[in-house]
Amino acid sequence: MKDFDGKIALVTGTTGIGLATARRLAAGGAAIIACGIDRAANAAMTAELDSSGAGALVMAVDISVPDQVRDAVTAGVERFGGLDIIVNSAAIHPYGTAVSTDFDTWNQTMSVNVGSIYLTAHFGIPEMIKRGGGAIVNVASVQGFACQQNVAAYATTKGAIHTLTRSLALDYARSGIRVNSVSPGSIRSPILEKAARGENGTDADVEAAYRRFGEAHPIGRIGEPEEVAELIAFLCSSKAGFCTGADYRIDGGLTAGIGVK
Repeated sequence: MKDFDGKIALVTGTTGIGLATARRLAAGGAAIIACGIDRAANAAMTAELDSSGAGALVMAVDISVPDQVRDAVTAGVERFGGLDIIVNSAAIHPYGTAVSTDFDTWNQTMSVNVGSIYLTAHFGIPEMIKRGGGAIVNVASVQGFACQQNVAAYATTKGAIHTLTRSLALDYARSGIRVNSVSPGSIRSPILEKAARGENGTDADVEAAYRRFGEAHPIGRIGEPEEVAELIAFLCSSKAGFCTGADYRIDGGLTAGIGVK
């Protein structure tokens, strides 16, 4: 028997960590409800999961819009019969200080990175309770603990995710719902590629930038989305039955030390 046989999982984000997580849960036997705005990525995920024999419903969803999140949950429940797992992975990563970040960008970042977690919980938790409980994992970041310069909006949302995770865990523990977060360091993903390209744009040497980012981590490299997906899968599984309200760092030792040498 596979570790997620009979489970139904909602995953936001169809690239990077979201894609790797959907693959891992599907490989474990879960039916997947995936939400993303990248239509090409959605189509690729649909083809991949369909060919693997996993049950999958991949939808074009703006996860910051209440009606769209509600409709995705409803469609998934109607298709597969319920909801057991939610993994909130989708995010945006603008750059800017409190002065240089315009108000619309600030609000959009809050709505996508934090508001979407509220929305999947708001519409998803009642369905999970019908199934006797479940597990929620929110993808935060090490930037919720210690941040770079020029990332005011993004870092703020990641700290908020840690707090929302604890709140959800306390509110729904007695309903059989466990809620945890993971905080990755530098992970090979579209967000990190954007950082790697930086001011050089499309002509940047992305792999060279990845090596440079990796050198900042004591383990000596950047992480892979599949490594994060394995941690998420553990937290979604019965093996983590006594884990709730916590954050789990997966950062290659990045936040274990200080920068002074």
